[in-house]
Amino acid sequence: MTETADDLSAPLGQDKPRRKRRLRLPFTAMQLLAVLLGLFLVTFAGFAIFNKDPLGGEPMTRLAIRAPSATDKATDEKPAAGHGQDSKPDTKEVPKQAAPGEQKTITMIDGSTGARHDVVIGGGDTADKGEAASAPPSVMAGINPKLLEKSRYGMIPVVADGLKPFNVYAADADRAKAAKMPVVAIVIGGLGIGAAKTTDAIMKLPAAVTLAFTPYGADPGKLAERARAQRHEIFLQIPMEPYDFPDNDPGPQTLLTSLSADQNMDRLHWHLSRMQGYAGLTNFMGARFIATEPAMQPIIREAAKRGLGFFDDGSSPRSIAPQAAANQAMPFGKGDIAIDVVPTPTEIDRALNKLESTARERGIAVGTASALPVSIERISAWTKTLGDRGILLVPLTTAMLKSKSS
Repeated sequence: MTETADDLSAPLGQDKPRRKRRLRLPFTAMQLLAVLLGLFLVTFAGFAIFNKDPLGGEPMTRLAIRAPSATDKATDEKPAAGHGQDSKPDTKEVPKQAAPGEQKTITMIDGSTGARHDVVIGGGDTADKGEAASAPPSVMAGINPKLLEKSRYGMIPVVADGLKPFNVYAADADRAKAAKMPVVAIVIGGLGIGAAKTTDAIMKLPAAVTLAFTPYGADPGKLAERARAQRHEIFLQIPMEPYDFPDNDPGPQTLLTSLSADQNMDRLHWHLSRMQGYAGLTNFMGARFIATEPAMQPIIREAAKRGLGFFDDGSSPRSIAPQAAANQAMPFGKGDIAIDVVPTPTEIDRALNKLESTARERGIAVGTASALPVSIERISAWTKTLGDRGILLVPLTTAMLKSKSS
């Protein structure tokens, strides 16, 4: 028998120590970690694919609403401790109250069903807080009250006594002259957010320039009223779903292709109530929505029923708005040239020259722009000599009516 070195060095009379056998797992710790990570990713991907959430990407607020208890009332009625008195600080958190006369709407979303509930808070320093909270905003000056009806969000346009908001709120123009010569209309969008830039557009641009307001901002109605006082006609921009939503999000209450027609109609009414006195609607973003017929058709029908026109800003080449508006025999217009895609004086002047050439060729041309300072400055300078070149600057409604009659 062959003896090893270990055997020779082992003490006499003692058994040779046995080697401990190591338990080997069929896989390493790193392999186990990789398997667990893979299972997690598969589970997450399955949830994301098969869980249909039409409100994905939208901000949610969860609120617990309960009736005030007797303890709460007693706490509210307890007089405050005077200065210099030793008192235990009240640790009860008191919700911030809306300022007198201020109304705020909070949209609550049920995370399991997607149901939406809008709650209006604040609204006035009156004895009946509930009545004040549900009261609609005051009607803007110069608005025909017959052309308004009450919705659950406030006053929205309606046709009455044969009068339509499109005709009543269209800006004055020499339409006989417009029928005989090339015309140009310019629409400045994105107004209502940022009082300074909105005021610049109102005061520095000719009255014939049409101003389009978003429904957002602290008080878009007040700025829209100021624009009408300066003889600008106004359109209301409706936020619609773009192709890269929710990465590119127009804002709260955006119309979405994933929602039902009733849900989008409810959102549309919220937008319509934000101000009054507009002649028509126009899309705010919305390349996907405006190209999706089942989603867009009800919106066009509702606008036509309420006596409004519709302006397509021309950003979506697959828009179905022209055909939908034609089916409703409603006033319609479409943007031809985006003036300030490249917001430099040289490129803006080049776009304005192209707009002028288009008007000479077709008889009508509509340009769109934002309220950038450079855009306002170049458009204002360009319009001052436009008439000398044989082209008439007209409000958007005049261009829409000329397009319909030609």
